[in-house]
Amino acid sequence: MASRPDLDTIDLRLVRVLHTVLTERSVSRAALRLSSSQPAVSAQLRRLRALTGDPLLVRAGQRMQPTATALELLEPASRLLQEADRLFGARARRRSFEAARAEGVFRVAASDYLDPLFLPVLVAHLQRAAPGVRLELVPLSAEYDYRRALAAGDVDLVIGNWLRPPEELHLGRLISDEVVCLVADDHPAARAGGRGWTVARYLECAHVAPVPLSPGAVGVIDEHLAAQGARRRIAVRASHFGLIPAMVADSWLVLTTGRLFCSRYVETLPVRIVRCPVAFPPLTYYQLWHELAHEVPAQRWLREQVRDVARQLPRRAAARSRAVADAHETA
Repeated sequence: MASRPDLDTIDLRLVRVLHTVLTERSVSRAALRLSSSQPAVSAQLRRLRALTGDPLLVRAGQRMQPTATALELLEPASRLLQEADRLFGARARRRSFEAARAEGVFRVAASDYLDPLFLPVLVAHLQRAAPGVRLELVPLSAEYDYRRALAAGDVDLVIGNWLRPPEELHLGRLISDEVVCLVADDHPAARAGGRGWTVARYLECAHVAPVPLSPGAVGVIDEHLAAQGARRRIAVRASHFGLIPAMVADSWLVLTTGRLFCSRYVETLPVRIVRCPVAFPPLTYYQLWHELAHEVPAQRWLREQVRDVARQLPRRAAARSRAVADAHETA
């Protein structure tokens, strides 16, 4: 009969080392995150290997990969750390977050799909409210595993839009936006004033679309089209969403996205917003966070700021549109 490990000799630090080494897949990176030394983490990894009877990390080419046993251990380790936080983190959770005197780092992964002004406005707001806190903005891409990054504590918050956000994460709804098309001023859809802009003609057009945020995904627009049994012709996939309006202005490409994003460009580029002939549901933008950050006062404060800034965007856009219209009337 196999002997059971002596639980009295296993501390939470060892569980955290296990979780960090497996998520980082690197002893050196794990040491940095744990504020430890590489020899110390290597020694703890050897102890973990002895306890589990498994190598846990093995070399695969130039990289380290977790074994099948290691992958099975990752979720229990994460759950154990969460439960420990519930047990012993009550005192820290009771402490309020004083933004004006706080120091530290907020790490936010975000797409620029929502509004090109969202991140600049958020940065300015956080600088005023918490001047001692540093903000690190991470771009979302198909190569970036945001679910793993949240679980590992590499980022505090992820902001984007999904038809079905991951179920294991907490989410907060930010805003919903109407789906429209952005086209050049001389595009047939713009010249005709929308007449004859049918679903069939929309699907036949050359479309420009962002690279999906997850490997193997198609994006919310194409996911909805596929559910309707339809497919558009994507001529360009772009990883820099903020550059797409300029591409549209000099071509007959069609961009399908939220009205809020498109409205920022109609005054500066020869582009026009036209209705989308396909009946899309509104684009809904969320902020996602992990259970580990759910009760942390600083993280809760950050989520409140993100929510408030996002909900001000439609009002800011409306005020700007009125100001532009007034300027045109007096010119």
